[in-house]
Amino acid sequence: MLKHWPPLNVLRGFEAAARLGSFHKAAEELHVTQSAISQQVRSLEAYLGQPVFFRQGRAVSLTDAGWDLLGTTQAMLRQLAAGIRRLDQYRKPNQLIVNASPAFARHWLMPRLESFRAARPEADLWLYTSDAPPDMATQTVDIALRDDLAPQADCAFRVLVEDRLYPACHPRLLAPGAGAPATLHGEREMDWSHWETQGGADVGQRAQGMNFSDPGLLLDAAHEGLGMALVSALLARRWRDEGALAAMTEQTVRGPNWAWLVHRDSQDDPLARAFCGWLCAALGVPEASASGG
Repeated sequence: MLKHWPPLNVLRGFEAAARLGSFHKAAEELHVTQSAISQQVRSLEAYLGQPVFFRQGRAVSLTDAGWDLLGTTQAMLRQLAAGIRRLDQYRKPNQLIVNASPAFARHWLMPRLESFRAARPEADLWLYTSDAPPDMATQTVDIALRDDLAPQADCAFRVLVEDRLYPACHPRLLAPGAGAPATLHGEREMDWSHWETQGGADVGQRAQGMNFSDPGLLLDAAHEGLGMALVSALLARRWRDEGALAAMTEQTVRGPNWAWLVHRDSQDDPLARAFCGWLCAALGVPEASASGG
């Protein structure tokens, strides 16, 4: 549809002339001749089939159609300028773009990022979260860290942690006389049907209860005392260590596999390699190069 629009330079000339009320001032601002502005406006009016300016000697004023077009044009130019400014982030020399699921970013990565920043203060980390895994071939991502990854072309793939799941709730729900906690339901491995099919013990779970599509929000709900949930041992570790979350049984069942994808173009980047090394140390897994499988 862009081929049916007036050229961008024509719209810029119109916007400047309308804002400044003068073809001459618009020409000075855009560093072109006044005749160029006049020609741009004439071509715009020919395209629209109606005038956008009233000419009054050297001064010009907008017609009703001109006022309407000015609002649209200024909004479009502001949006275009903002989009162009955003492109600066792609040329930062020490930028590292890491994709993660919202749950992993909030509950595991964010509480530990200060140690990476202390080790590599020059790193300009961009933490990009998404519900679905990125397409590493078409999206600008150096490293993806998720529990829903599969190998992709031109990427190193490695399973980092084979997670375990267990029922947990806020400790106050286990106090004498507190009664049976409500049941919170998740999706995929965090659904109670997974616990039951894996031989998990009966801890009083019921079919009724609140449902959460995001495992991070499910963990938040358990931490807030809304009920008991099937939680990730990896994501819940900090709150359990702090005594803010209590296991209802020491039994665990198989959970998701947390893995990384490291794009081929990033595998020899010093910052990407440093981040992968820091990640392995923080997870307590053997270190491997960014290109290692």
